[in-house]
Amino acid sequence: MLTNALQETRVLDFAQVGAGPCTAMLLGDMGAEVIKIESFGGDIGRKLGPPFQHGESTTSMALNRNKRSIAIDLKRREGVALVHRMAKTADVVVESFRPDVMDKLGVGFAALAQIQPRIVYCAISAYGQSGPWRDKPGVDGVLQAVSGLMSVVGLAGQAPCKVQIPAVDMTTGFLGALAIVSALHTRNREGKGGLLDVSMYNCALMFQSVGITNFLSSGGFPAKTGSVAPYSAPNEAIPTQDGWIMIAAYHEDRWKALCNLIGEPELINHPAFVDSPRRVANRDQMVAHLAKTFRTKSTAAWQALLEASDIIAASIAAYDTVVASPQAEHNNAIVTMRNAIAGEVRMPGFLLGDRDSRARVHRPPPVIGEHSKEILLSFGYNHDEADTLIATGVVKQWDGAGAQGEER
Repeated sequence: MLTNALQETRVLDFAQVGAGPCTAMLLGDMGAEVIKIESFGGDIGRKLGPPFQHGESTTSMALNRNKRSIAIDLKRREGVALVHRMAKTADVVVESFRPDVMDKLGVGFAALAQIQPRIVYCAISAYGQSGPWRDKPGVDGVLQAVSGLMSVVGLAGQAPCKVQIPAVDMTTGFLGALAIVSALHTRNREGKGGLLDVSMYNCALMFQSVGITNFLSSGGFPAKTGSVAPYSAPNEAIPTQDGWIMIAAYHEDRWKALCNLIGEPELINHPAFVDSPRRVANRDQMVAHLAKTFRTKSTAAWQALLEASDIIAASIAAYDTVVASPQAEHNNAIVTMRNAIAGEVRMPGFLLGDRDSRARVHRPPPVIGEHSKEILLSFGYNHDEADTLIATGVVKQWDGAGAQGEER
């Protein structure tokens, strides 16, 4: 159902690194035509790594499927004129530069809205288009720090710890795509586009809605507690004979079932454990009871016993286990594409709506300028005009160098 939700929607993607490319990729996954507009050196996210695959950043490829790439010199008036021509038939612009950069280039919201009043212009930045921090730069790790996320991740007394995947970038991408889809719905009803101010900072705060709300209510700073959910217990990783298992048995019926399963029914009405608030307050004592028993059997053995008692639990899976799991296989979770330089690339697909994620991958992540001439022709330039733009350095067309199997 979602595969063609944005069919006949044209997106101009100027975004770089993480949040913006993720936003535009999700639109492409939902059927939009996404044109990635890059400098001759490419989106700076292409340099993120290791790992690289035949010289191509796998981090960048993970955020840029379902796009075509054109490389344009926006410091040339001909390049700006080209973008203006493209904007006439565009529905969405996604960009992730600091405020005012696109305006200075002549391709900001004010300029493009004059050309196409129906355009939905999504400006993604670290702190937003206004406010005391608007001109500050920011990337995922810095936003994890300043938003408070790093203050709650890790273990007490240890060095600061970030979420190791780009959590703020991805959250901003998801929320940016949601904002754009909502704005398109409004535009189609009211007939006019507008500017969306999507701030990584705001998205990071929204990501932490539960934690920040709890702080505002209690005034207490959350402790760094590793796997522990601070608002319920047991809801944490427990050591087993050969590893760890995550258990969520905080609902009273499941707590009772867990106590019976481990042969300690007396814990059900123990004054320290009689309800979730007291189990939270006496967590160390509770975990000591559980760990003593759980260390007597393997993780797999406990998983089977817990499932048989309808207690929510899972082993701590590494990525090799995740991608080979029967659920991931059923979901068609991992899609395969062939990048022109990197060759075969595998990554999680678009997993919303139904299990047919493979059908949503119609283009692999492009190399810089891979589709430049093709895109020029699609916007009404003839072959001679396109060749002139390329020959005079306004546009760069990928020449095939570094194709998969060759040295770069």
